[in-house]
Amino acid sequence: MTTPELFTFTPTGGRVESSAFSVPFKVLATALIGPAVVWGWQLWSSGTIALSLASSGWLFAALCLMLYTGWYIFNGKTTLDNITLEQTWMWHKRAELRQLAYVKLIRMRGLEWLVAPRLYTKTYAGKLAIFYAASPAMLVEFERMESELKTLRIRR
Repeated sequence: MTTPELFTFTPTGGRVESSAFSVPFKVLATALIGPAVVWGWQLWSSGTIALSLASSGWLFAALCLMLYTGWYIFNGKTTLDNITLEQTWMWHKRAELRQLAYVKLIRMRGLEWLVAPRLYTKTYAGKLAIFYAASPAMLVEFERMESELKTLRIRR
């Protein structure tokens, strides 16, 4: 059995950084989370739900989870350099480029403002990760990475 050739990739211009999600996606997240928080506050402040774990625990938990997710939608960053692809998210995602066995860019052209483009990755160890990106520069690098890795694997 032969050892697979390690993948090497250098982004054009060096390190590339992108917001994980687009501004319209962030606005949509705000449009969904904001009213839910206001509604929860109104229920509590009007006395409809008492501030106790027994009566409002599920509402409080749901709102906290929505706010936690929203925080990462707003602050998630994807970074690509010649060694790794990383994304800050609820859990830090990281893939070493030399270990990549497969990558696939998944996007819905024309709806990228709503459905975040993502790069599906799989390493030789079988580790799967999905990286989101909003900037056109990062998407160009994802396309180039997909093409170069596919060419390397076909050549082998």
